[in-house]
Amino acid sequence: MVVLFGADDAGRGPVIGPMVLAGVTIEEADLDKLKVLGVKDSKLLTAEKREELYDKIISIVKSYKIIITQPKEIDAAIFSSSSNLNLLEAQNFAELINSLRCDEAIIDCPSTNIKAYTETLKSLLKFDTTLMCYHKAERFFQVGAASILAKVTRDREIEKLQSTIPEPMGSGYPSDPVTKEFLKNNWDKYPDIFRKSWSSYTAYSDGKFSNKQKNLSDF
Repeated sequence: MVVLFGADDAGRGPVIGPMVLAGVTIEEADLDKLKVLGVKDSKLLTAEKREELYDKIISIVKSYKIIITQPKEIDAAIFSSSSNLNLLEAQNFAELINSLRCDEAIIDCPSTNIKAYTETLKSLLKFDTTLMCYHKAERFFQVGAASILAKVTRDREIEKLQSTIPEPMGSGYPSDPVTKEFLKNNWDKYPDIFRKSWSSYTAYSDGKFSNKQKNLSDF
């Protein structure tokens, strides 16, 4: 039986909270079960629907693994002279594939350079498998399932953080007005929850916008 793997991330862009990567394996014959469930890109589903699908997906897939990367780990990669966010994701994607094993792996590619990203990720794998990286890979049901697991996990992590903080912090995305206000008033009060390499954070910590986020898209 052919075992398929799909992986996706959630929370790549927020200034608050972790980035989450999820990977799933599923037997090819079971893909239709995900289709019947209504699995698709998590961004196309409501929060309620994603929560509803979370346990159902886990009951169908052969295996799954979730990696939660905290802000300090993200900052370390971005501030490093030898790493960046894309390489950090490649290392985490490789950990997922190496842990779960599969005959074919499909990744939602975070880099604009798909060829280079695929080659780098392939070099990190500990066994031979067919590896394909695409933009908008959530169209594949195994990747859509992974995107739902990642997004639900990220949302739950934000809920945990919010439960410890008296002021509303919003979604954590810099474009969120609630997050903007929270960041403005609290950037120095809750150091562990912020990504200090983000320009939206350094606007306050440095007193000006900086170029520290230059590696977000570069690979």
